[in-house]
Amino acid sequence: MENFVLDFGILRFAQLGGALFLTVLFLQSGLDKIFQWTGNLSWLKGHFSKTPFKTSVPILLFIVTLFEVAAGLFSGIGAISILVDGSLGFAALGGVLAMFSLGLLFTGQRMAQDYEGAATLASYFALVLLYLFLLHS
Repeated sequence: MENFVLDFGILRFAQLGGALFLTVLFLQSGLDKIFQWTGNLSWLKGHFSKTPFKTSVPILLFIVTLFEVAAGLFSGIGAISILVDGSLGFAALGGVLAMFSLGLLFTGQRMAQDYEGAATLASYFALVLLYLFLLHS
């Protein structure tokens, strides 16, 4: 086992771990939005009722969902690519889409004055930036 870890490389394991983490995070979040669309839409309409986004909630929810599912799918394909041939292109694309997804979500939380939610997203954003750096290393 030790030889496998050393042969595969610690950096490669970190890259694989990041890709798997983003796969779970964004596929779960995006699929939850799809399968619980009505409940999410209802909650978000209330959450954004006092913001400039109040009339755009359905289209914004669709856009965020699209970005999240894409981030999760490309991260998952990236994890497989890392295992199969060590290529990082799909993983990087998943990371970039994750960064944009979190930027959209963070903007929404700040506009809704949900500073606690925004702070949580900021920690995820920092992890994605670290992950992108690891992919570049």
